[in-house]
Amino acid sequence: MTSPGTAPAGRVPGPTRSQIRRLSAVKRCGPVGRVDSMIPEQVLSIDQIDLSDLEFWERPWTEREGAFQLLRRDRPLAFFEEPDATLTSALAPPPGPGYRAVTRHADVAEISRHPEIYCSGQGAVSILDLPPEMVEYFAGMISTDNPRHARLRRIVSAAFNPRRIKSIEENIEEVADRVIERASGLGECDFVTEIAAPFPLEIICDMMGVPPSEYATVFRCSNVILSNGDPEYVPEGTDPVLAFINAGQELTDLMNELSAHRIDHPTDDLTTALISTNIDGEALTPGELASFFILLLTAGNETTRNSITHGLLALTEHPDQRALWKADPATIGATGVDEIVRWASPVIWMRRTVTGDTVLSGEELHEGDKVLLFYNSANRDEDAFEDPYTFDVTRAPNPHFGFGAAGPHFCLGAHLARRELDVMMRELFARLPDIESVGEPDRLLSNFINGIKHLECRFTPA
Repeated sequence: MTSPGTAPAGRVPGPTRSQIRRLSAVKRCGPVGRVDSMIPEQVLSIDQIDLSDLEFWERPWTEREGAFQLLRRDRPLAFFEEPDATLTSALAPPPGPGYRAVTRHADVAEISRHPEIYCSGQGAVSILDLPPEMVEYFAGMISTDNPRHARLRRIVSAAFNPRRIKSIEENIEEVADRVIERASGLGECDFVTEIAAPFPLEIICDMMGVPPSEYATVFRCSNVILSNGDPEYVPEGTDPVLAFINAGQELTDLMNELSAHRIDHPTDDLTTALISTNIDGEALTPGELASFFILLLTAGNETTRNSITHGLLALTEHPDQRALWKADPATIGATGVDEIVRWASPVIWMRRTVTGDTVLSGEELHEGDKVLLFYNSANRDEDAFEDPYTFDVTRAPNPHFGFGAAGPHFCLGAHLARRELDVMMRELFARLPDIESVGEPDRLLSNFINGIKHLECRFTPA
């Protein structure tokens, strides 16, 4: 990655649409000696690439991008052995038969369109074959297939009626205002812990009716669940699988207590709506409600906070793009939000399992084969994107898979996530106009979440 730059000071006149297109067509350069684009570095041969090895994910982002570029070109359905989690946890299952890494945009799209051939029910968020009860508990809807998936999605969708969505959208503005207000006098802070993390967390907690006294618990538990054993969240000497289970149990207990209270004391929150929604005589069970809560916190909280953080980092590193967005947030926000999500690719992969013998891009796949859809690689595919390693907030069209690919498992909360990103960026430009990242990001050690744990920022105190 290039080093952070400095955002231009002062008011930039709003460009016309034709000027925006012309500016985007020019090769973008920042301060002298730096080109504002990511150049993938191919330092590994194709046989040296091991996506199951955490050491690969410790490499600089440019080196990982170079590896995926090589895989897309020469081995788009590469086979990898599964990681051996028993080396760090006595509770982990042994490695399975291995998996195919799906790295091309077209192949990810094809798999996502055919859930009857590539199912989710055997686990979507774990390479290893976990016990069925664990799969259901921690992955909920995203690890189910029809007809159960359709049933769960119908019930949840019914609870998100137009009136409630409007209320949630109004609350996004309020939460953004109070989060930025709390940080505005600091002048410098950890952008993740002060702004990017509290923002989606408080939106989800407000939505579900979780009281502020439990925010810290929710934050801690969601960090552990998506930590991949990162030592900041799972201390050395702690069994990571046990920590994962305990964090899930804490959130389940919280949700069970809240939903039991809402039965006798209903309010206008989403928890009340979910426990009272009945579609054709079917409602969520307590276990399904708790599982959905965990899914909301992981999919709706962690991914949004990482997109926001990657957004500040990218806009600091690409001051020309920041100037465009800052000058015309209403116009640029419509495309800039999706470019941030493409650039960040906060969820790196999802798993599918082959239900019967089939052929994909000329390769034979067999029943039981595991395939990992590497969204980060698909979002840099040269066959799907022009200049994929250029951060372009005017990019359109932008067929990224940051919310998954088209199909039954496309992200249910994509609209709200886009809204959150748009509001946060607009409010940052308005309230802290010179905010910029400082130094290198502290990245999560994970092959599943492209997370940033800490990112220092500075700005003129409001």
